[in-house]
Amino acid sequence: MKVEFINPFVKAAIDVLKSELSSDVERGRLRVESTKSCNFDVNVMIGVTGAAQGVVLYSMTEATARNIVGQMMGQPFEEFDALAQSGIAEMGNVITGLASRGLSETGFICNITPPTLITGQHTTIGTLDIPRLALPLTTTCGDIEIHLALREIA
Repeated sequence: MKVEFINPFVKAAIDVLKSELSSDVERGRLRVESTKSCNFDVNVMIGVTGAAQGVVLYSMTEATARNIVGQMMGQPFEEFDALAQSGIAEMGNVITGLASRGLSETGFICNITPPTLITGQHTTIGTLDIPRLALPLTTTCGDIEIHLALREIA
């Protein structure tokens, strides 16, 4: 995967999370993910089309998702209800939208699909023949992993 694909997502995620959570975000080590199983029970999936094609996943525990949405909306969420689900999906949408703009600035004009929320422990999400990179982020609300499975389309 091209580094030009990774950096816009890292920058967008850190910028959005810092702004929404009013705290620092710590970046973990990028790794290649070989399993199709997601270790978290909340996954926001957004498709990318255009010069780069594939999917982006924002994965976290339900508690982290509730904490993030609670911080963003200024109210606690005891349940991962429809409002919390909508909020966490929109967070993924905003990050991916900003990253898409970053991709465009490097010459990769892309569009994104509306977010899809996938919940459940040990969910299997296959990216077929597109390798998936995982980037862990640590926030005051909990850990998030960004999974990128993108390829250049000629």
